[in-house]
Amino acid sequence: MTVLIHKGERADVTLLLEGTYPFIHGGVSSWVHQMINGLSEFRFSLVFIGGSPENYDSMKYELPGNVVHLETHYLMEGRQAGLIPEARRGNPEAFADVARMHDALREKRLPDPAQLMQALQRLGCQENGITHADFLYSEQAWEYIRENYRRRCTDPSFVDYFWTIRTMHAPIFVLDRIARHVPDSRFFHTISTGYAGFLGALIAMRRRRRLLISEHGIYTKERKIDLAQAEWISDRLDMFSGGINSDISYMRQLWTHFFEGLGRVGYKAASRIISLYEGNRQRQIQDGAEAEKTSVIPNGIRVERFLQARRERTPEVPMVAALVGRVVPIKDIKTFIRAMHIVCDRLPEAEGWIVGPDDEDAAYADECRALARNMGLEENIRFLGMQKVDEIFPKIGVNVLTSISEALPLVLLEGFASGVPAVATEVGACRELICGSGDRDEAIGVAGEVVSIANPEATGAAIIALLSDPERWRRAQQAGIERVEAFYTEAMLFDAYRALYREMMADDSSGEAGG
Repeated sequence: MTVLIHKGERADVTLLLEGTYPFIHGGVSSWVHQMINGLSEFRFSLVFIGGSPENYDSMKYELPGNVVHLETHYLMEGRQAGLIPEARRGNPEAFADVARMHDALREKRLPDPAQLMQALQRLGCQENGITHADFLYSEQAWEYIRENYRRRCTDPSFVDYFWTIRTMHAPIFVLDRIARHVPDSRFFHTISTGYAGFLGALIAMRRRRRLLISEHGIYTKERKIDLAQAEWISDRLDMFSGGINSDISYMRQLWTHFFEGLGRVGYKAASRIISLYEGNRQRQIQDGAEAEKTSVIPNGIRVERFLQARRERTPEVPMVAALVGRVVPIKDIKTFIRAMHIVCDRLPEAEGWIVGPDDEDAAYADECRALARNMGLEENIRFLGMQKVDEIFPKIGVNVLTSISEALPLVLLEGFASGVPAVATEVGACRELICGSGDRDEAIGVAGEVVSIANPEATGAAIIALLSDPERWRRAQQAGIERVEAFYTEAMLFDAYRALYREMMADDSSGEAGG
C-alpha cells in the first residue's frame, strides 16, 4: 500500500476505484473527477486498486481540494510476500463454508446473508478461518482444488487448473488486507463490481457500513469480452479426438464464473445499485441484483462548457469524422479506419481523426497505424493523441464511436452540446442517445445514425450520409443539442447523486457532511 494523500480528516464517502481514476484517462475517470468537483460539500477518500504498478506511472488528474485521502494498492505486487512455504493442515470447517458459497455462486445464486457473512469472515482469519498461507500451502486447500478438478474440470491439464485457481484467488487475500485497514468513512461507493465491488462487500459486511454501487458498463460483460480475447489463457487441443475439444474454453469459463461470483457478492452487500440506463439496470437484475435496490441515473455534462465550441463552428460542414477515445481494442479503432477507407473513396477530401491516448495498449496502437498505412490512408487518417475536446469539436463534422462495448458515453453528449451529430454502434445507451427514449425524447428527432458492431461498410455509409447532406446534418445537429439540454445536464446528475449520498448517510450519526 502507498498513501499519497492523507489530510487527517474523516471522509464522508470512500470511492473504491479499480483500474481507473486518477491514473487512467477515460469516460469513467472523467465522471469520477466531475462528481468530486461537483459535490464539493462532501469529503472524499479514494482507494485505488490496480494490477501492477508499472501500468500506472502518474496521476492524470489534479485532485480537488475535497479529497482528504488517497491510497494505492496493486493486486499483482508481492502477493506472497513474507509467506514461508510449510506444511499446514488447514481448517476443514472454514473450507466447507467457502465451498458452500462457491457452490451457490456456481449455480448463479447466493447463500443467505448469514451464510455469506460467515464465509467472508473466514478470509484472513488466523484462528478459525483461511489465511493466505492456508490457501497456498495447506492440505485442505490441496484437497479442495484436487476434488473440484476431478468433479468439474474438462480441461486435460491439472497443472493449468491448479495455477489458474491460485492466480484467480490470490487477489482476494490482498483485498482482505485492504478491507481490514482502509480508513473509515460514513459510507463506501464503488464504481464497478469486480475486485472493487468485492472489496466494498467485505468492508460493508465487516464494518456495518452502507455500500453504493454505480456501474457505467456491466463489469462481468466487459470481462467476458476481455477473456474471450485474452492470449494468456491456454486453450488446449484434445490430442485424442484429433481436433479441438468442445470444452476447450473451460478456463475462460472458469474466469467468467469467478467474476460473475464477485459481482453477485457485491450486489448482495450493496444498499443501492445504480446504472446509467434501463438496459443495464435489467442486466444487473439478470446478473443477481435485487430489483428494489436498482435505479437509473444517467450521465450529465456541463452544457455551458461547450457553448463556445458551438459558436466557433463554421456554416459549412467540416469534412472530418473523428473518433474521440482511447486507442484500445474495445473501442475498435480498426473498424473506424476501415470505414474511413470507404468514406475517402467517395469523399477524397475527407479526413479521419483519432483523438485520444495511445499508450494504454502500445501494440494495438501500432497495429492501427500500420492498418492506416496499408490502406493508403496516410494523408487522411490523423492520430492526434490527447486533445481538449471543446477545442476539437468545432473542427469536426461527425463524432464517430465504433466501440464493441459502452454504457452511456460522455463523448456523445459532449459532441451534441458542441453541435456535432454522431455515428455510433448499437451498444449501451447509444441508440437512445441518438434516437431518443420515450415519446417526449423521440419527438426531438434523430441526432445521427446507429450502426451494427464491427461493420465498416455501414459505418462508412452513415458517415457519408451525414457529411454529404448538409440539411440532414443540420437536423441531426439540432436534435442532439435539444436532447442533451433537455435530459443530460450536469445539474440533473449532481442533484440525483446529492440526494442519494444524503440517503446513504441518513442512518450514520457520526458526523454531518462537510462538518
